[in-house]
Amino acid sequence: MKGLNFLAAFLGGAAIGAAFGILFAPEKGVDTRQKIKDILREKGIKLNRSEMDELVDKIASEVKDAVD
Repeated sequence: MKGLNFLAAFLGGAAIGAAFGILFAPEKGVDTRQKIKDILREKGIKLNRSEMDELVDKIASEVKDAVD
C-alpha cells in the first residue's frame, strides 16, 4: 500500500509541476490555455467548449493562487 501511495504522490507532483511549467512558460495566455485544453483532451477528458473553458480557468487560477 505504501508503494501505491508513493506512486500517487509522485504522479500528482509531476502533474502539478507540468501545470506550473506550462502556466509560467513565456507564451501568450491564449496559447497556454489551448495547450491545457489539448492535454486534457489527450487524457480523455471530453467536455463541451464552455465546460472546458471553465475547467482551464479554474486550473490556471488555482495554480496562480498557489504561487502567490
